[in-house]
Amino acid sequence: MSEPETLDQVPDVGGPVQPLLQVKNLSKHFALGGGLFGAKGVVRAVDDVSLTVDKGEVVGIVGESGCGKSTTARLIIGLIEPSSGKILFDGEPVGPALSLRELRRRVQMVFQDSYASLNPRLTIEDTVAFGPEVHGIPSAKAREQARDLLRKVGLDPAVFAGRYPHELSGGQRQRVNIARALALAPRLVILDEAVSALDKSVEAQVLNLLIDLKKEFELTYIFISHDLHVIRFISDRIVVMYLGEVVESGPVDSVWDRPRHPYTEALFAAMPSLDPDRRTEKPPIAGDPPNPIDPPPGCRFHTRCAFAESVCSTNVPRLAPVGIERHIAACHMVDPQSGHSLAGSRKGA
Repeated sequence: MSEPETLDQVPDVGGPVQPLLQVKNLSKHFALGGGLFGAKGVVRAVDDVSLTVDKGEVVGIVGESGCGKSTTARLIIGLIEPSSGKILFDGEPVGPALSLRELRRRVQMVFQDSYASLNPRLTIEDTVAFGPEVHGIPSAKAREQARDLLRKVGLDPAVFAGRYPHELSGGQRQRVNIARALALAPRLVILDEAVSALDKSVEAQVLNLLIDLKKEFELTYIFISHDLHVIRFISDRIVVMYLGEVVESGPVDSVWDRPRHPYTEALFAAMPSLDPDRRTEKPPIAGDPPNPIDPPPGCRFHTRCAFAESVCSTNVPRLAPVGIERHIAACHMVDPQSGHSLAGSRKGA
């Protein structure tokens, strides 16, 4: 059997209506070491998370540090094994029908630390060509493709192909990481804080590059960031996580214009503004997130929420529609039957 000349994108199996990615009740609990008497407990890094990503869209995931954003991304790509839950890619369950090797042909990830993500002993050309070579592309062809991808991400191969990572700037290294991710012709690219370490001018260039590449290669993105301005700029839908759970999700404009969960409101209120008349005079959210080893009962945000009532500390709110298509929130104020004094006040357009 002859070797393939190129790695083509895996064809669309389920059609445009079927989500590209479905995450169902995904959890990851890390056991803590306990010495003589076994484990001391578990860290509930991701707890019963469900989400979908449609073909061709950009889904932004936001939340405080430690909320489970990056762990969710690593679970999706198979870098860590879930404690429970299912992941389906274009309708195929990961594991039984879709091996990790094949999953990583279809899903690639770009990490925050552009330098640590690259092998310092490989040239830039070797780095981008490595993945296709592993998947059976002849070396000469893989290097030709690597040079073509370097051009597409704005790096002249005549200048950069033979350089090593330490000879590049942060923005240039991140472009290399993007080229390496595209070398396997994936359908989904997960970008985990991919621009957060860059200065603003370089960040804008990389964001515009990502938008152009998405159109050219017909990509779907999951974009993880703590920078809400970046999320609003690039995302079609937004997922808000708090202490391992999804608390709100919906079209980015809908969530931005009228957030239904108090935590989402607090995140947006904490955004810095250049308008001197809109200075923040009191903190929109107080205190640190609770310990994920022993999360609060009921709504996990109730210990920091200005609207918390007794029902919030006893009953777990479920994600429910708020009256706008695909906009859901997990708050007792959304549910008219919850028993909260403001029940139903946040439901409806």
